[in-house]
This record gives sequence, C-alpha cells and structure tokens, in this order.
Amino acid sequence: VKLVKFEAPTGKILSIDQTYESFNDPEEDISTEITQLTGITNEMVEGHSIDWNSVDAIFQDSDLVVAHNAGFDRAFVDRYSSISPKKIWACSISDIDWLARGFTSSKQELLCYWHGFYFDAHRAMNDVDALIHLLTHEPDDGERALIELINNSNLPEYVIFAEHFKYDPVKKDILKGNKYKWNPSDKIWFKKVNLDDLENEKDWLTATIYDQIFEGRVEEINPNDKYKL
Repeated sequence: VKLVKFEAPTGKILSIDQTYESFNDPEEDISTEITQLTGITNEMVEGHSIDWNSVDAIFQDSDLVVAHNAGFDRAFVDRYSSISPKKIWACSISDIDWLARGFTSSKQELLCYWHGFYFDAHRAMNDVDALIHLLTHEPDDGERALIELINNSNLPEYVIFAEHFKYDPVKKDILKGNKYKWNPSDKIWFKKVNLDDLENEKDWLTATIYDQIFEGRVEEINPNDKYKL
C-alpha cells in the first residue's frame, strides 16, 4: 500500500508520503506452483501477518483507493479494514477505457510493456509501483490515465436486474452471452452498467427478453459502494 499525492490538473506525482507492505501467513502450505510463480516460500511468510492498523492509517489519509482489479481486491480488504468500506475505490481496469487509448488488453503486465517498461510481477509492492508508473505515464497526446480514472471513479454505476420473465433456457443463455451474472441467493440475473450504457441496456432487455415492455429493475450504486460484492 502506498499513499501518493498527485497534482490534480495534470496527474503528476507530487510526493509519496506513506508505504506499508507485509507478508501474510495463510496458515496452510504454499503450493510449489505458487512458489515458482512468486518466489514466496512457506519460510518467508511464517509468523507474518498484515497490520491492518497500519493499512487503515494510510486509507484514512487517502481520498481514493486504487487497484487494478478493484472488484477482487476490495472484497478481501473490506473484510479486515474498518476504513476501506467507507472509501471510494477506483479500478484501473474498469475506470479507464484502455481500448480507446489504443490498447487491446487491460492486463497490467501487458499495459506496462506497451508503455515501454517492465517490472518483476507477482510481488505486491512491485505491482503497486508499476501501477503508479502506468497511471502517471505522460502520453504523447491527451491526458494521463490517472485523470480519466479519477473522473470516472466519481460517476455512479447502475445494476439492471432482469426479473419478471418466465424461465427459458434460451433466454438464460442469451443473458449469459450479454455478460449478465446469476445471483443464486436472490435467484435473479443482473448486470452492472454505467450511465452511458444504461438506456441501451434497457432497450436490449426490452427487445430481447421482455417482448417490447421493460419489466426489469434498475438500482443506482453510490460511488462509495462501487466494487463491493
């Protein structure tokens, strides 16, 4: 975790004020495959644990928490942090239109390579440093990716629930094909969309699932609740 201050109009780094990293003993053996991938052994993590007070001290001083896969990282961090659930999170995959910037993949290692630098992946602080460098990289034209991420982080998201239609295996496959997910506890199909896509998604459901009358449900997600489970 790093606390980084940026110049708001440009995205230039002003200072790096706080840093914290730690191994965390999973209390089970690390597989050979994971050790080969990361270089981390059972001996390295034995007896170590994350000091969540130190993590929360950094979160407390931050205006925005950034991760390259916020939907995954936030679910873990929110379980242990008392500050994280109250913060706005931004995702450098979802909150940046990498395709519009000319990049066909949002994988961090590939993006860094395409921006002209390499890093030793699979170590937390290396990943953090690489992401900071990636987001503050100054393109030949246009603004830094960080500015787009900050602007999009404050925009609400919406959840469309595809409900009130008779079960049909064909329609189920159509929903899955359009990236709808199944919530087994509520027994409902849903999809998260931004404001620009909301009306198009409602029109698609109306024409494809509901036979011209929209019977779904839309809920707004507050920016503070984005990327929560």
